[in-house]
Amino acid sequence: MRKIILLLLIIFLVVVPLLPDETIEKEFKAAEGETLAVNLKSGGAIKISGWDRKLVSIKVVYKDTEAKDWDFEFRETAAGIKIESRRRAQKAKSPVLEVLVPVKYDLELKTMGGAVTIDNIAGDISGRTMGGDLDLGKLKGKINFKTMGGEIVLQDSDIDGRLKTYGGRVLFENVTGDVKGTSLGGNVVYKNVKSRGGESTGKAVHLSTMGGSLNVNDAPEGAKLHTMGGNIHIRSAKKFVSAKTMGGNIEIGAVDGWVKATTMGGNIKVTMTGDLDRGKRDVTLSSMGGDIVLIVPPGLSMDVDIELIFTKKNSKKYKISSDFDLQEKVSDHWDFGSGSPRKSIYGKAVIKGGKHKIEIKTVNGNIYLKKSN
Repeated sequence: MRKIILLLLIIFLVVVPLLPDETIEKEFKAAEGETLAVNLKSGGAIKISGWDRKLVSIKVVYKDTEAKDWDFEFRETAAGIKIESRRRAQKAKSPVLEVLVPVKYDLELKTMGGAVTIDNIAGDISGRTMGGDLDLGKLKGKINFKTMGGEIVLQDSDIDGRLKTYGGRVLFENVTGDVKGTSLGGNVVYKNVKSRGGESTGKAVHLSTMGGSLNVNDAPEGAKLHTMGGNIHIRSAKKFVSAKTMGGNIEIGAVDGWVKATTMGGNIKVTMTGDLDRGKRDVTLSSMGGDIVLIVPPGLSMDVDIELIFTKKNSKKYKISSDFDLQEKVSDHWDFGSGSPRKSIYGKAVIKGGKHKIEIKTVNGNIYLKKSN
C-alpha cells in the first residue's frame, strides 16, 4: 500500500508542473489613436506590444493562481478599451496581463504592484506601478511613468517625457528626444542619448539620485548632476558641467566649457578641451578627502588659486604637482580652529593674462595641474 501511495505521489509531482497555466482570452476591434486603459487594483504584471492589426488581443495568464480568485472586467468605451481587475481570494497571487494593440495606440496603465513591459508603441503613454521594473523599448511619442520601487530600462526609442523610480537603476540607451530619468535610490546611466535628429534641444542633462552613481556619455548642452552617495562620470560635455556628490569620485573625460565639481569624500579628474577663445572656462574643484587632477590645454589663460590642506595626524606627505610655474607657500602655523590641527600648501599663478579663474581645493590629497598633449 505504501508503495502505491509513493508511486501516486511521484506521478502527481511530475504531472502537475506540466499542466498548462489557466488563461482567459478576449479580442476587440480597434482603431489607431484609441486608448487602452488598465487598472489592476490588486496588482499584477502588464506586458503590452504593438502589432500591425486593428485588434486589441487580451490574455490573462493565471500562473500559480486560479481564475476563480479574480474578477476581471473588459469593456469597450468611447476612447477605446478598458480593463480592470480585483482580487477575490485574499492571498491569491497576481496574474499576468498580456495585450497586443495597434502600434499607434495610447496607454494609461495602473497596477498596485507588478513589472510593466511595453514594446513597439507609438502614442501617449502614462502610468504607474507601486512596485516593479519598467522595461521599455521601441517607443515613439510621449511618456510619463513612474515606479515606486524598481529598475527602469528605456532602449531604442524616440520619445519625450519623464520616467521616475523611487528605488532602482535607470538606464537610457539609444534614445532620441527630450526625456528625463530620475532615481531616488539607484544609478542613472545615459548611453547614446541625444536630441531628435541629432540637433540640439537647448536643454542640459539634469540627473539626480539619492543613493547611486550617475553616468552620462554625452551632454552637448551641458550637465547638472547631483547624487547623495555615488560616483559621477561624464564622457563628454559642452558649455558646462555642475557635478556634486556627497560620497564618491567625479570624472569628466572631456569638457568644452566651465566646470564646478564638488565631492565630500572622493577623487576628481577633469580634462578640458575645445576652443580656448570661446565661452566661459572657469573651473572650481573641491574635495574634502581625495586627489584632484585637472588637465588643461597648454594655451589656456588662467588665474590659478590652489589650496591643499593636510592634517597633523595624517602621516602621508601631500604635494601640488604642476606643469605650469606656480608660486608655492606653506602656512607657518598649525590651525587648531577646524578640528584636527592643519596646515595649507598654496599654489598661485597668473598664466597668459589670467582670463579664466581656476580654483582647486582638497584636504589630505594631492593636486595635479597638467598640460594636455
